[in-house]
Amino acid sequence: MLMIFMDLRIRPTTIIIIIALLVISLYALTEVNYYSYKNVAEPKEINASVVVIPSIGVHEKINNVSISQGVYIDPTSSLPTKGDLALFGHRTLQGSPFLRLDALKKGDVVTVEWPGIGEVNYTYNDSMIVPGTYDKFYLNESHKQGDIHKQQLFLITCHPIGSSAERMIITCDLNSTSLINETTLEENPHADYAWYITLGFLVLGLIVSYFTPPEERKIILAVVIAITIVLAYFCIFPISSQVWADQLGWLNSLMGVN
Repeated sequence: MLMIFMDLRIRPTTIIIIIALLVISLYALTEVNYYSYKNVAEPKEINASVVVIPSIGVHEKINNVSISQGVYIDPTSSLPTKGDLALFGHRTLQGSPFLRLDALKKGDVVTVEWPGIGEVNYTYNDSMIVPGTYDKFYLNESHKQGDIHKQQLFLITCHPIGSSAERMIITCDLNSTSLINETTLEENPHADYAWYITLGFLVLGLIVSYFTPPEERKIILAVVIAITIVLAYFCIFPISSQVWADQLGWLNSLMGVN
């Protein structure tokens, strides 16, 4: 690879293409580690809990570490059936668990599988869009007002997609509980996504190199192959996506991605 770069003069447009590929690969690396790490990481305190929203294809473990690791539980939340529960999730990056949250409709069911409690079903009730600085969100307000039987689930994400200018808050009401579904807890429908992302990057890179001038095509191909090897490595030996999310914080701010 070194000889390729020494033998050819790199045009400014080729440098721009290489930089673009590197930026894309950083985001791909974050997602590859996110999906792969879920398969190999040891369960943490409550990671066995799962939120399932069939109508929009959500099946995600709940964590108490960071929103960058998927669906994050607000630390002031009560346990399901013991009070209100609030879950946060990204609409872009880190698995984008709440990407389609705005597609929920009246009557849609949101299920929380929680070991030691059971399968807790909530029904979509309402949604609202608030400023990103909104700070009037309180849990268990119904209890404080005397309605001890009303328990709610709040799903919170950024709005619009890719921006942190506003927040979308979905409100769901508790309607039933039943025995826990052990199969649901063990499922991981996104297990192969890391390899799909790696393959997608390779295909994109090959397409870009095809349209690159022949005299510089080898350079682009070398970069694409090198990055693909790195992605494949992390498919097999992932690290926490939190590491990449922290490192990409400055780039996300620069590009306005959230």
